[in-house]
Amino acid sequence: MIIAHLSDLHFDGDPRAEDRVAAVMGYLGGLTRPVDAVVVTGDIADHGAATEYARAAELLKYPAPVLVCPGNHDVRSEFRTGLLGQAPSDGPIDLAHEVDGVLFAMCDSTIPGRGAGFLADETLGWLDDVLSGGDGPAFVAFHHPPVEVGVPLVDGIRQTGEDRLAAVLRRHPRVTALLAGHVHTGASTTFAGVPLRIAPGVVSGSLLPGEPGSERSWDEGGPLEFDRSPSLLLHVLHDDGRVTSHYRTVPR
Repeated sequence: MIIAHLSDLHFDGDPRAEDRVAAVMGYLGGLTRPVDAVVVTGDIADHGAATEYARAAELLKYPAPVLVCPGNHDVRSEFRTGLLGQAPSDGPIDLAHEVDGVLFAMCDSTIPGRGAGFLADETLGWLDDVLSGGDGPAFVAFHHPPVEVGVPLVDGIRQTGEDRLAAVLRRHPRVTALLAGHVHTGASTTFAGVPLRIAPGVVSGSLLPGEPGSERSWDEGGPLEFDRSPSLLLHVLHDDGRVTSHYRTVPR
C-alpha cells in the first residue's frame, strides 16, 4: 500500500495556495499507479470559511479515498458541511475509514479558538473503540504532533495531554504509524514507541533554529519559507508491517 500524506494547505482565496495544491494533486494524478489513499492532516482552510472548503473540495479529488482531519485554522461546522457533506456541529470531527483492510483513524486534535492541540476524552474513547475493532494495520492521524520537534514556535502550540494518548497506543500494538502536520516541514520521530511521520506544509515550509529567517515571530510572518516548493510524503506500508516514508517536492 502507498499512502500520500499532505498537510497545511491553507486555502485562503488567494490563487497561490490553490496553485500549490493543484500542483501536488497533479503530481499524484500523473503517477502510473495511483496511491491507495490520500491523507490530509489539517489546516485545509486558512480562515475556516465556507468558500475555502468549497474550493478545497474541488481540488482534493482523486481516484482513491481522500481522508481528512481538521487543524487549528479549520472551523468544525464549516469543515463538516463543506468537506464531509454533514450537518453542522461543533463537536470533535473523528472519522474511521478502512482501505484495503487498513484502518485510518482520523482524529480531531483541535481546541476551537486556539492554536494548540489536545485530544478530548471523547476522541480518545472513540479511538480506543475503533482500534479494538480488529487486528489489522492501523494509522492514527491528527494535526498536532504530541511531542516537541525542534521548531520552538510550533512546539509551543503542539498537542498536550500526550500521556493519555500513549496509554491508548500501548493497548493497541496494531498501530503502525502516527501521521501529523502542523509543523510545515517533513519530519520523522517516534512517540510511545510508534513511528511518527509529520508531513511538510503544502503552502509553506518551516525553519529550524539557526536557519536564516528562523528568528522571526508570528507577527513577522513566523519561521516560514514561502518560496519553498510544495512537497508531500509517500508512505509505503510493507507486508511485514514496516512503514517507509519518502519525501517528494513538486515543481511548480
